[in-house]
Amino acid sequence: MSSLPSQLSSRIEAVTGIDPELRPATKPQFGHFQSNVALRLAKSEGRPPREVAASIVERLDLADLCEPPEIAGPGFLNLRLKSSVLASWVTDQLAAPGAGIEPAETSQVVVIDYSAPNVAKQMHVGHLRGTIIGDCLHRVLAAVGHRVIPQNHVGDWGTQFGMLVEQILEDQIDVSGLDLAAAEELYKRANAHFKADPEFATAARQRVVALQSGDPETRATWRQLIEVSLVGFNAAYARLGVLLTDDDLAGESIYNDDLAPLVAELQASGTAVVDDGALCVFIEGFNSPMIIRKSDGGFGYATTDLAAVRHRVRDLHADRIIYVVGSPQSFHFEQVFAASRKAGFLPDGVSAEHVAYGQILGPDGRRFSTREGSAVPLTSLLDAAEEQAAPPVALAAIKYADLSTGINKDYVFDVDRMVQTTGNTGPYLQYAHARMAQVLRRAEAEGLTGRALVTVLEEPAEQQLALLLSRFGETVAGVAQDLQPHKLCTYLYELAGALSVFYEQCPVLKSEGEVRDSRLALCAATKKVLAAGLDLLGIAAPDRM
Repeated sequence: MSSLPSQLSSRIEAVTGIDPELRPATKPQFGHFQSNVALRLAKSEGRPPREVAASIVERLDLADLCEPPEIAGPGFLNLRLKSSVLASWVTDQLAAPGAGIEPAETSQVVVIDYSAPNVAKQMHVGHLRGTIIGDCLHRVLAAVGHRVIPQNHVGDWGTQFGMLVEQILEDQIDVSGLDLAAAEELYKRANAHFKADPEFATAARQRVVALQSGDPETRATWRQLIEVSLVGFNAAYARLGVLLTDDDLAGESIYNDDLAPLVAELQASGTAVVDDGALCVFIEGFNSPMIIRKSDGGFGYATTDLAAVRHRVRDLHADRIIYVVGSPQSFHFEQVFAASRKAGFLPDGVSAEHVAYGQILGPDGRRFSTREGSAVPLTSLLDAAEEQAAPPVALAAIKYADLSTGINKDYVFDVDRMVQTTGNTGPYLQYAHARMAQVLRRAEAEGLTGRALVTVLEEPAEQQLALLLSRFGETVAGVAQDLQPHKLCTYLYELAGALSVFYEQCPVLKSEGEVRDSRLALCAATKKVLAAGLDLLGIAAPDRM
């Protein structure tokens, strides 16, 4: 079901040869949509804009969709949809399974790398945005028909596990009796021991070698640490209501066996060369090379990330790879993508994108941290929100505050503001949905439910609400393309606002006959779109609040 704006755009483009850049009208008297296409063509054609506009209108065939187009000002085209067309479209949207979401023209395999906590450490404030944003993009991309493969790139490999395992064996600790908080305390103790005791540090480094070479005792203890951590991670994911499962785990360790063959391949192709004892990839446009193998023979994050790109293209058949990671890693991913292109791991036709997000700030405007300066545990944030509201409302508050902010911007974690049911908040959208559910319940109780058809749209508030409903599909498609969830939040907030105006100005249950039936259907359509939109944000749509 192609959206009304897209139908109008395609017809105008067929006549003009360029994108009309259709925009919602700024005022109701200007109709529903406006285009400056005539002004843009006038420059290239050397004719007055109004003359160009008149020639466009003469050739346009929009009689089945619009009232006759109007030419305004210096040459703007004003378009007003027929109320019957708008009503019919909303009725069709009400009946459609996706509430008007259109499948993408071409279905892709999309790999999304998000969340990525570290084993033996609790998830903290730094993991909140990546998990919430990644989950939203997962939902949106799946909704438009792409095959989404989540990849939770947990930190489960490296030197820290040498000291952890050594501490466990030295103290004869039963790892199965630990929870994630206790495992983190163990990590802190092992780290302090590593720094203070040279003999322990030497043993820990030898334990790393044992881990990498597959020593049974070391590997068994390491796996126990992972299992303990997963219990903690999954508890956090359950509270957050995200889609990640153990099937999506793709930690650093899975690439360990790929690193030596990858290095050999890079050397054989001449992509990587030895420089001052280290194996490096030099990339045009970058001031420093990417180090693939250190001079001591060790591998770093860059090597693992190259192996991940290769795996996701070669084995998962990705058409698009998305990394939801904090903005401080922007240079790293630019370099990884460029090196992957140079090595042939990322061929033409496969895109790689870094969705870089900003920080969560405390009320003082500084990085959100404990008094000791450490990262605030994720559970503490959720607990703080749930002290102010019921869990579904608290979670809506947190997610919406995160997603409604431009991804690359920082935002302040202010629980009191976030849980409000007025203003631009998640609970406000939940309240709008619950309000419509209440109206429909009352209508059913009074025996007033008619046919689910929108047939009468005479009032401006009715038309504005219906017009916004018609834009849901294109809004979701836009987020799937540009990966900016705040645009969906803005749309839903505008929809809830239009719903409030409609409800105040257009009596529903007190109206009669066809008008009442049509308004009830409009309420049902709005409820359906609000529920679908909230679900894409990972937010529950309650029928009562």
